[in-house]
Amino acid sequence: MSGFELVCRASCRVGESPVWLADQAQLLFVDVTGRRLHRFSPTPGTLTSVEVEEDIGYIAPARHGGFVAGLRSGVWLLDDSGHKVRLLAPLPADPSRARFNDGGIDPRGRLFIGTIDETKQDGRAGLYRLDERGLTAVAGGVMTSNGVAFAPDGRTLYHSDTPRFVIYRCDYDSRSGEVTGRRVFARLDPQAPDRGRPDGAAVDVSGCYWSALYEGSRVVRYDPTGRLLGEYPLPARCPTMPAFGGADLKTLYVTTATAADGSGGDLYALPVETPGQPPRAFDEETLK
Repeated sequence: MSGFELVCRASCRVGESPVWLADQAQLLFVDVTGRRLHRFSPTPGTLTSVEVEEDIGYIAPARHGGFVAGLRSGVWLLDDSGHKVRLLAPLPADPSRARFNDGGIDPRGRLFIGTIDETKQDGRAGLYRLDERGLTAVAGGVMTSNGVAFAPDGRTLYHSDTPRFVIYRCDYDSRSGEVTGRRVFARLDPQAPDRGRPDGAAVDVSGCYWSALYEGSRVVRYDPTGRLLGEYPLPARCPTMPAFGGADLKTLYVTTATAADGSGGDLYALPVETPGQPPRAFDEETLK
């Protein structure tokens, strides 16, 4: 495999939130508006799926079993079958105009999760931290919060605002959960012919940030200073989020959305030289 190749036909409306489950050797991902939770087993290459009750923008394993998920109505704990167990925090907005979207887990097991302003007009979305203090806004004035990822040392938090073509870098204190010093890390050209814009992301062990460019048919890699290191095309117009998987974390999986021409919605993979960070699990203890 020399470039991105199709590894699973998932036919997602909006494939998102891939995460590697090392203990099961499976990739978990969702179909946001198709309301499905998928599990892909690279060996033997099978896909199993279950329905969820609402639009689901984000999912991650929970340390004590099941999953934490960002649904339209709020942040929920789900059981292993995708059924609701407990509401952790309601959506801090009108669910007819917004929902939870991309998220990430910090080194201590806290959840950081963003929202999307579906009107694409008001910029009322934001990025939130969930811990013993409840759901706390750490960045506001966002249209679509995406690209949440942490540097290997836990001292940097990244997130993007997709419709504004910008990725931010913030200073992060993993002990307190405080986010400070937000500044522009990278900015895409809104006048580019493909209008590729930063969607979901992942950070490898060297601290490089991999971003899926929605409608850009590629994934890009930046070093920690924001210098573009490489571009990796894939045969789908709307990549949504990358995640590292495989036993050595050297397979970069990417989910995609179905484009206007009906293409996409499947899962792709690329072998890489630098492994990703081990996936983190949400810890309910951070709520106490």
